[in-house]
Amino acid sequence: MLAKTDWAHLIPHAGTMCLLDAVQAWDERTIHATSEGHARADNPLRTSSGLHAVHLAEYGAQAMAVHGALLARARGIETPRPGMLVSLRDVQLCVEYVDHLDGHLDVHAECIYADDGGAQYTFRVEHRSILLASGRAAVIHPATVP
Repeated sequence: MLAKTDWAHLIPHAGTMCLLDAVQAWDERTIHATSEGHARADNPLRTSSGLHAVHLAEYGAQAMAVHGALLARARGIETPRPGMLVSLRDVQLCVEYVDHLDGHLDVHAECIYADDGGAQYTFRVEHRSILLASGRAAVIHPATVP
């Protein structure tokens, strides 16, 4: 397990917008992270109605960012190239709101393609082995970030 202090400085998400709490496991293709932030009142994506499941795509995207940063660090690169989320596909939401769920969420991402220009991942978010959301996401690594 990797604590947040081990990898949080490698991604652009900071403060409460860094939605993941720990990396349970990762390898060349996959990452399994956990988060309890879905239930926190200060979750920056939460509205007065609660945390809508559509925001679980951001949890998946952050798992992708952490995975890419950990891969870069394993290759000796301490400052990973910035990425921009450019598409979400085949997103399926199995619930409407998630803030009422106790305990942690399991966030899984798997790299299905990557090169110097970007990457594509599948992601899924579960609570106690029950699927909450899933989909595919693509990120590009532009030469310059606006």
